[in-house]
Amino acid sequence: MFKAIGNIGVILCIFGGYVLDEGNLKVLWQPFEVLMILGSACMAYLVANSKHTVKQTFTDIKMIYKPDKYGKLEYIELLSMLFAIFKTARQKGWLALERHIEEPHESDLFKKFPSFYENHHAVTFLCDYLRLISLGAEKPHEVEALMDQEIETEITEGSHTSHAVQTMADGMPALGIVAAVLGVIHTMGSITEPPAVLGHLIGGALCGTFMGVFLAYGFVAPTASAIKDRADTEIKYYLCMKTCLLAFLQGAAPQVAIEFGRKILIHDVQPTFLEVEEATQNVTAAA
Repeated sequence: MFKAIGNIGVILCIFGGYVLDEGNLKVLWQPFEVLMILGSACMAYLVANSKHTVKQTFTDIKMIYKPDKYGKLEYIELLSMLFAIFKTARQKGWLALERHIEEPHESDLFKKFPSFYENHHAVTFLCDYLRLISLGAEKPHEVEALMDQEIETEITEGSHTSHAVQTMADGMPALGIVAAVLGVIHTMGSITEPPAVLGHLIGGALCGTFMGVFLAYGFVAPTASAIKDRADTEIKYYLCMKTCLLAFLQGAAPQVAIEFGRKILIHDVQPTFLEVEEATQNVTAAA
């Protein structure tokens, strides 16, 4: 909602200020300038990026207008689920988790936590490491090194779209100059026309520079920042799992281990200690 309001606000502030200053909106209507700038920017985007990145761009742009994927409730559920896993491992050993790890989508344990259960990528991430630990990889520094590499790969993949969109934004002012130069060339070819006609042509040429800067810094660059911010907040979900799991491997009690994970969360989504404690009071070990 806020991002949509921001987009509308950019338009109202720019064009509203122009109209209040007695500017003529008709002068700014230069569809061919927009075609040259926006069209060439989109075609260059296709050249510069893979098919996967282009498809992902549309998905990511749609997602920034939706609520964040992980809020306080999702983190309370995640910490409660990790508490149940750690409690089971502490009381019954890692082998008691084997059937949940090998067939997570048939697991009664995971089904109790629907937001996690429905997140295929997160389920796979956690179960892969639980499987390694159950097979004997219990040295925290070894598990941490592997988790860091995987999370770094996720960060790199998640930043592709934002980086590509930001590169597009960086190039649009230059494309605006190209459109403006072409407009000047067109104007020079009509130098014998009366001043009124030349003024209109010069105004149209200058709109190229305006459109390039306006679209780049009013829309495309903020979109790149929003995509990056959303990707960063989603990575925090995996960092929370990593922190809790490593704390438990280092000997922390289940309640203490999930407290480690809670503390790394940003304040907007971080549940309080009492909220987590209340949520885990009735959590039992897996059968």
